Amino acid sequence: MKKIIIIDGGPRKNFNTASMLQKFAEGARAVSNQVELKTVRLYDLYYKGCMSCMACKIKGKAANVCKFKDALTPVLEEIADADGLVLGSPIYFGDVTGQMRTFMERLAFPWLSYNDYSLTAPKRMPVVLIETMNGLPERNNSQGYGSMEPCIAIALGKPEHVVAYNTYQVKNYDRYELASFSEEAKRHYRDEHWEQDLQKAYDAGRRMAESLLQN
Repeated sequence: MKKIIIIDGGPRKNFNTASMLQKFAEGARAVSNQVELKTVRLYDLYYKGCMSCMACKIKGKAANVCKFKDALTPVLEEIADADGLVLGSPIYFGDVTGQMRTFMERLAFPWLSYNDYSLTAPKRMPVVLIETMNGLPERNNSQGYGSMEPCIAIALGKPEHVVAYNTYQVKNYDRYELASFSEEAKRHYRDEHWEQDLQKAYDAGRRMAESLLQN
């Protein structure tokens, strides 16, 4: 049985990022029942970023999984044994959410050796990075997963990107002070692209599951 861990770094349980991740899971499940999927919502957990405790760097006891104990610890341990990893986040102020960035600190810092600056994860695995954002493809300020993405690429493998642009921020624009946005233009873009975006996530799920079953 192969296992894929899906990390939802968005705050809303039933909106853009969650929908994309759900479609990814549907695509993976459509390939085989021999692929187990587990979704973790970071906003449901209480945890901290790297505490600089250096427990992962102690001589003779160095580890590539974070040793700090809180609600994130079992998630990180599961990822270490998983076969595939999916990270999903909306883009706020050009970056992934604070919860996602905090998670990635805890994930990646133990991989980093201060002896030779190599990056070594417990195992390599396919990775998909999903982003949802208000920006348009030709006009956005997204740095995506930023400085953490090279760490992921070196330690786990080059990630696949799935991006949904110009997503709805709310369901009813009349209720909010959002006058700089045209709800009509948003709706038109969504009608043309949203189902395609969901299909991209679904297809990415299929690809990951197929690749895992081939290995």
